[in-house]
Amino acid sequence: MPSFKAREKCPHLIFMPPRFEVYRATSAQIRQIFAEHTDLIEPLSLDEAYLDVSQNKQGLPTATAVARAIRQKIFEVTGLTASAGVSASKFLAKMASDINKPNGMCVILPEDGQTFVARLPIKKFHGIGPATAARMEGLGIFNGADLREKSLEFLTRHFGKQGGHFYKISRGIDDRPVDPNRIRKSIGAENTFVRDLTALEELLGELTPLSNKVWAHCERTGARGRTVTLKLKFSDFTQVTRSRSQNSDVASLDELKRISEGILQGEFPLPRALRLIGVSISTLNTDPESRAVAAQLSLL
Repeated sequence: MPSFKAREKCPHLIFMPPRFEVYRATSAQIRQIFAEHTDLIEPLSLDEAYLDVSQNKQGLPTATAVARAIRQKIFEVTGLTASAGVSASKFLAKMASDINKPNGMCVILPEDGQTFVARLPIKKFHGIGPATAARMEGLGIFNGADLREKSLEFLTRHFGKQGGHFYKISRGIDDRPVDPNRIRKSIGAENTFVRDLTALEELLGELTPLSNKVWAHCERTGARGRTVTLKLKFSDFTQVTRSRSQNSDVASLDELKRISEGILQGEFPLPRALRLIGVSISTLNTDPESRAVAAQLSLL
């Protein structure tokens, strides 16, 4: 439920400020527990990751036993419960992890993968958002069985490169390896307002802390990027993104603010009030040497 809807239903609702330092510290504890079992860890967020435990450090006989041990250790160390999905591929494991939340575990055996996917509503598929799900339903695709009936050519024609991925997962096939060195594609921050906003000055004020947060992450990680994207969600929940790319990396917080503010100003007058705004940097580069070379080339 969006926060503004919650406030409408409960006017005396108390919103607690987030404690991201605590979240990050606890995430590091959990990551250490993962590392006691495998080095093949692909983080998705502060509280979620893929683990390849086909060869685990503790010598446990099954992936189910590993998942059970990890969940128990997380509870002992942090006091937090954890859910796990166990299967032979990333897609099936991810879907399994959502089945018995909270504090649950689900195992999908390889031979049961196709049956599980066939029964799964298309809205529940990981990687298929509301807009794509609506397009699929418009094409008569309501569950995994419907998706499997569509040819690769049909899915590619309607969904581009993603069509190939949809074709595979509808058959329970996902050959993507767990990648511990997966490169982050973007750094972003967003905020949903307590009330919808229309005034440029107010929105520019909301943009400043988001830019500060994104740049702080860039400074902390050493990452830089060439593309700035603004995410705008309107009062009717429609959403647009606007991007601006340049030949060299964004070099400073002031430059990030200038670009993001310029994108926002270009959207005025707004068709409707805004309920959310987000800022991100992409086309990331974390290598200082290659950044230096790119900067030199941009001056030529």
